[in-house]
Amino acid sequence: MILEEARVAGLVLAKVGNPSREEPLQTSKQVLKVDEEDQAMLSSIFLRPFKGLGMQGHRFHHHASLEKHELNECSAAVFDDDAALLDRGCEIAKRLYSKSSHPNIKSGDLCISLIEGIEVEGEKKRAICILKSESVTPFLSISSKDGDLQLSTEQGINPEKIDKGCLILDHFAGKGYYVLTFDRAGSESRFWVRDFLSVVPISDPTLMTKKVAEMAMAAVAADASEVDDDSPPWEVNSPAKAALSYFDGKKKFSLQEFEEQALRTPQAKAKFAAERKRVEEEEGVRVADAFDISKRDVAKARKGMKSLMKLDTGVEIKLKPKVVDKPDAVLEKGYDSEKGMKFIKVFYNKDLLG
Repeated sequence: MILEEARVAGLVLAKVGNPSREEPLQTSKQVLKVDEEDQAMLSSIFLRPFKGLGMQGHRFHHHASLEKHELNECSAAVFDDDAALLDRGCEIAKRLYSKSSHPNIKSGDLCISLIEGIEVEGEKKRAICILKSESVTPFLSISSKDGDLQLSTEQGINPEKIDKGCLILDHFAGKGYYVLTFDRAGSESRFWVRDFLSVVPISDPTLMTKKVAEMAMAAVAADASEVDDDSPPWEVNSPAKAALSYFDGKKKFSLQEFEEQALRTPQAKAKFAAERKRVEEEEGVRVADAFDISKRDVAKARKGMKSLMKLDTGVEIKLKPKVVDKPDAVLEKGYDSEKGMKFIKVFYNKDLLG
């Protein structure tokens, strides 16, 4: 996805309150057009959250038919006719308002924009960008008046702290469009992802690799009762590292091969099967028996393993990923009978900060 030539074709704004607190919904009465001199700045602000994050693709989903999915129908109408942006944008705001009754949901400002010129697989596509900001930031403004300078305070949206957003691309229309989404409160928040957007992840190599890696680590993890409190985290992670080593040097995943090489015990295979069933039932993601491997997501899973050991003497030992794989090369554990304490000896050649 290339965003450099993207332009904002129009804007619909709204203030979305929480119905349970009797806060109102206010929407635009007309589509706002963006002046040419503001195009570069606004398109950059609106699309910034979707750049370079390796975000997981989603699609709209309805248990009966996509024709009954409100956002899918609103998107289709806007992509079919730009003139529908105002009415459909207000419908989107009304849907968000109707889903905002939980007491923990904050009121906020909503921007719904039609974006043109996004390049996807060599073709220029349009998209609907929905952003919600739940907080305003105070800022100072210095202006000139009557030959002198004056200072005033204002409140506004901080582009760096937009709370929720999605980008609905006019791509894969028949399958629920291609949707990118984020929520600072949590990537899988029920309110934004499930209640409002009603999307499910697209089963691509990124998602499959991520889910299988997570399930594998859960399947081979030792029970808390089996773990020695004094065991370094890199030793506790050893079975998970061994399971993830299956992905090394491979381009394609095979479930049968994975079970034989990475899940070597009946207990691990049973745990993996149970986790697979949970993911498919609760998250709506079908885990395929074979798929292309995403190396990036294997690396992410490895980074998620603990590498920090905190000792009761106030000392902390943190190993980099490449050292975690072979800790015995630079560390030696032992017990000092005179002090009655355990120790870890660290070998090194040079102090890099010295």
